[in-house]
Amino acid sequence: MTTEMRELRQEDWDEYYGTLELAFGGVAEAREEQELWNALTEFDRFFGTWEGESCVGTTGSFSFRLSVPGGSLVDTAGVTMVSVAATHRRRGILTSMMRRQLDDVRAKGECLAVLTASEPVIYGRFGYGAATFATKADIDTARVRLTVPAGTDDVVLRYAKPADVHEACEALYARRVSERPGMLARQPGWDRLGLLDPESERNGASPLQCVVAERDGELVGYARFHVKPEWDAAGPNGTVRLRDLEAEDPAAYAALWQFLFGIDLTSTIDVHNRPTDDAVFQLVSDVRRCRMQVKDSLHVRLVEVGAALAARTYRTPVNLVLDVEDAFCPWNAGRWRLTGDLKGATCERTDDDADLALSVRDLGSAYLGGVSLTSLAAAGRVRQLRPGALAEATTAFGSDVAPWLPHGF
Repeated sequence: MTTEMRELRQEDWDEYYGTLELAFGGVAEAREEQELWNALTEFDRFFGTWEGESCVGTTGSFSFRLSVPGGSLVDTAGVTMVSVAATHRRRGILTSMMRRQLDDVRAKGECLAVLTASEPVIYGRFGYGAATFATKADIDTARVRLTVPAGTDDVVLRYAKPADVHEACEALYARRVSERPGMLARQPGWDRLGLLDPESERNGASPLQCVVAERDGELVGYARFHVKPEWDAAGPNGTVRLRDLEAEDPAAYAALWQFLFGIDLTSTIDVHNRPTDDAVFQLVSDVRRCRMQVKDSLHVRLVEVGAALAARTYRTPVNLVLDVEDAFCPWNAGRWRLTGDLKGATCERTDDDADLALSVRDLGSAYLGGVSLTSLAAAGRVRQLRPGALAEATTAFGSDVAPWLPHGF
């Protein structure tokens, strides 16, 4: 039987989403979680592959604005809900959906596409490169101590119902977005993600809790978390599961961590997603007992090389010709002259000799400043064609802070 790819319709949502859930193991999400994703779905950006009445493939994208080096927010496609039914693998369905999706993204005038990968090996062939990384940690608060900056004790902390302070917390988050590449400006409706708290996802932990940091009556930070009480033969051994934490200055930041370290009847903070350069790892007395792990997070695909490279700034002046390989989006292939500095950039087609040669996938990895072009060259993935060009590009493409994706999609 032949297959047909078409835009998702509201009446097909349940069949579409059921196909996605089955591809990821068949465990149904909580109803409130499904309802949120349904509400956020932009139906003209989502596609299904159908065989008769059955959905056998899914993909879609959200309209995002992504922070890039220099602080600009760039219109970006957030690729999501990608699956192919196990009965229909190796028939070219995924490739067809990725082809249509990138053509659609380009037609919408978006120069970037991003995703979080269930399996990174899948998406490299479509030009996506790992560009941000997330730190996971299990902090032993019974043995680790904090050294906090001056002014920490002047910050006022109080418990608050998450919904009651949600608007103020979202306003603080919005002020932080341009300060770190890789963060998403939350579009209408996405603020609901911070309050999503299905009981089935807690695994025995408390409902979502929130503590806010205030100075002169103004909110300057917040932490949202769960507490899972546990006991063993030695006594209480509970876990604090950190959901998210933002603060406007070092004192407020340290005050929130100091609070989390001191929650009664707990001895561990379970951290699932923090930047690789998160300051908490400079506050702790013993980083080894934080049991840190790092994994890939946001994968970036340059849909329009020229526009994407011109949308960010560069840490030092740069004037380079890049020879870009891009078999999947051939309009990107060839040589591009990138000229820029901290004030802005241009990137245009050129016939001049190239200084560096690399694939669009590796350009995506380096785009947000978190992956060094020198490290990619050491792996044989970037070729220097002019002496000194690699060092020039590596410094220019870098970021003072590690890029970071604060939440999934």
